[in-house]
Amino acid sequence: MQESDEHQILKLFEDGDRALLAADVAALSRIFADDYAQYDESGKRFTKQDVINNLKSGAVLYVSMVSSGRSIRLLTGDVAVVHGSEEDVVEQGGASFPVRYIYTDVVVKRNGKWQIVASQLAKPAECDLNAQSSRGLSRNLPRRPQK
Repeated sequence: MQESDEHQILKLFEDGDRALLAADVAALSRIFADDYAQYDESGKRFTKQDVINNLKSGAVLYVSMVSSGRSIRLLTGDVAVVHGSEEDVVEQGGASFPVRYIYTDVVVKRNGKWQIVASQLAKPAECDLNAQSSRGLSRNLPRRPQK
Protein backbone atom coordinates (compact mmCIF):
# COMPACT_ATOMS: atom_id res chain seq x y z
CA MET A 1 0.00 0.00 0.00
CA GLN A 2 1.29 3.45 -0.90
CA GLU A 3 1.94 6.03 1.80
CA SER A 4 -0.48 8.94 1.98
CA ASP A 5 0.72 12.28 0.69
CA GLU A 6 0.51 13.72 4.21
CA HIS A 7 2.74 10.93 5.54
CA GLN A 8 5.24 11.43 2.70
CA ILE A 9 5.40 15.17 3.43
CA LEU A 10 5.82 14.58 7.16
CA LYS A 11 8.67 12.17 6.42
CA LEU A 12 10.22 14.74 4.06
CA PHE A 13 10.32 17.30 6.88
CA GLU A 14 11.63 14.82 9.45
CA ASP A 15 14.35 13.77 6.99
CA GLY A 16 15.12 17.46 6.40
CA ASP A 17 15.56 18.08 10.13
CA ARG A 18 17.96 15.14 10.39
CA ALA A 19 19.84 16.26 7.27
CA LEU A 20 20.31 19.80 8.62
CA LEU A 21 21.64 18.48 11.93
CA ALA A 22 24.04 16.13 10.13
CA ALA A 23 24.91 18.68 7.39
CA ASP A 24 23.92 15.92 4.94
CA VAL A 25 24.26 17.75 1.66
CA ALA A 26 23.16 14.78 -0.49
CA ALA A 27 19.89 14.45 1.45
CA LEU A 28 19.25 18.20 1.38
CA SER A 29 19.86 18.22 -2.38
CA ARG A 30 16.93 15.81 -2.74
CA ILE A 31 14.70 17.55 -0.17
CA PHE A 32 15.03 21.10 -1.54
CA ALA A 33 13.98 21.66 -5.16
CA ASP A 34 16.57 23.15 -7.49
CA ASP A 35 14.46 26.34 -7.67
CA TYR A 36 14.09 26.52 -3.86
CA ALA A 37 13.89 30.03 -2.38
CA GLN A 38 13.85 30.94 1.28
CA TYR A 39 13.13 34.35 2.74
CA ASP A 40 14.17 35.01 6.30
CA GLU A 41 12.38 37.35 8.69
CA SER A 42 14.33 40.34 7.36
CA GLY A 43 13.33 39.56 3.76
CA LYS A 44 16.75 38.30 2.72
CA ARG A 45 16.57 35.63 0.00
CA PHE A 46 18.53 32.37 0.10
CA THR A 47 18.67 29.75 -2.64
CA LYS A 48 19.12 26.00 -2.30
CA GLN A 49 22.81 26.47 -3.12
CA ASP A 50 23.18 29.18 -0.44
CA VAL A 51 21.80 26.83 2.20
CA ILE A 52 23.98 23.93 1.09
CA ASN A 53 27.12 26.09 0.83
CA ASN A 54 26.61 27.42 4.37
CA LEU A 55 26.48 23.85 5.68
CA LYS A 56 29.34 22.52 3.51
CA SER A 57 31.66 25.34 4.50
CA GLY A 58 30.83 25.03 8.18
CA ALA A 59 29.68 28.66 8.21
CA VAL A 60 26.51 27.38 9.88
CA LEU A 61 26.16 24.33 12.11
CA TYR A 62 22.94 23.09 13.66
CA VAL A 63 23.65 21.85 17.17
CA SER A 64 20.06 20.95 18.05
CA MET A 65 16.63 21.31 16.51
CA VAL A 66 13.13 20.95 17.93
CA SER A 67 10.27 21.19 15.46
CA SER A 68 6.71 21.59 16.70
CA GLY A 69 3.22 22.51 15.60
CA ARG A 70 3.71 21.10 12.13
CA SER A 71 0.51 21.32 10.08
CA ILE A 72 0.15 20.01 6.52
CA ARG A 73 -2.55 21.33 4.17
CA LEU A 74 -2.88 19.62 0.80
CA LEU A 75 -4.10 22.21 -1.69
CA THR A 76 -4.11 19.94 -4.73
CA GLY A 77 -2.74 16.48 -5.52
CA ASP A 78 0.73 17.93 -6.03
CA VAL A 79 0.89 21.12 -3.93
CA ALA A 80 0.82 21.51 -0.15
CA VAL A 81 1.54 24.17 2.45
CA VAL A 82 3.29 23.27 5.70
CA HIS A 83 3.22 25.50 8.79
CA GLY A 84 5.26 24.95 11.94
CA SER A 85 7.83 26.31 14.32
CA GLU A 86 11.39 25.51 15.31
CA GLU A 87 13.68 26.10 18.23
CA ASP A 88 17.27 25.52 17.17
CA VAL A 89 20.71 25.99 18.60
CA VAL A 90 23.07 27.14 15.88
CA GLU A 91 26.80 27.78 15.71
CA GLN A 92 27.95 30.55 13.43
CA GLY A 93 31.16 32.55 13.46
CA GLY A 94 32.42 30.68 16.52
CA ALA A 95 29.36 31.56 18.61
CA SER A 96 26.47 29.36 19.65
CA PHE A 97 23.02 30.87 20.01
CA PRO A 98 19.34 29.90 20.12
CA VAL A 99 17.13 30.56 17.11
CA ARG A 100 13.32 30.51 17.21
CA TYR A 101 11.06 30.99 14.23
CA ILE A 102 7.79 30.02 12.65
CA TYR A 103 7.63 29.04 9.01
CA THR A 104 5.39 28.53 6.02
CA ASP A 105 6.77 26.15 3.41
CA VAL A 106 5.39 25.23 0.02
CA VAL A 107 5.97 21.67 -1.14
CA VAL A 108 5.37 20.32 -4.63
CA LYS A 109 5.22 16.76 -5.94
CA ARG A 110 7.42 16.43 -9.01
CA ASN A 111 8.02 13.10 -10.74
CA GLY A 112 6.25 11.36 -7.86
CA LYS A 113 8.47 12.89 -5.12
CA TRP A 114 7.67 15.75 -2.73
CA GLN A 115 10.20 18.60 -2.49
CA ILE A 116 10.30 21.90 -0.63
CA VAL A 117 10.18 24.76 -3.15
CA ALA A 118 9.75 27.81 -0.91
CA SER A 119 10.10 28.88 2.72
CA GLN A 120 9.07 32.04 4.55
CA LEU A 121 10.42 32.47 8.07
CA ALA A 122 9.13 34.78 10.77
CA LYS A 123 9.93 35.42 14.41
CA PRO A 124 7.28 34.48 16.92
CA ALA A 125 5.78 37.56 18.59
CA GLU A 126 7.54 36.83 21.89
CA CYS A 127 10.99 36.49 20.25
CA ASP A 128 13.80 38.97 20.73
CA LEU A 129 13.87 40.93 17.47
CA ASN A 130 17.65 41.26 17.71
CA ALA A 131 18.26 37.49 17.71
CA GLN A 132 19.59 35.91 14.55
CA SER A 133 17.65 33.44 12.49
CA SER A 134 18.82 29.99 11.64
CA ARG A 135 18.36 28.38 8.26
CA GLY A 136 19.93 30.87 5.99
CA LEU A 137 21.94 32.43 8.62
CA SER A 138 21.66 35.25 8.42
CA ARG A 139 19.37 32.77 8.93
CA ASN A 140 20.45 30.58 6.30
CA LEU A 141 20.71 27.67 7.74
CA PRO A 142 17.74 26.45 6.13
CA ARG A 143 14.82 24.39 7.15
CA ARG A 144 14.22 23.46 6.55
CA PRO A 145 14.69 23.47 5.41
CA GLN A 146 14.07 22.41 8.45
CA LYS A 147 13.14 22.70 6.65
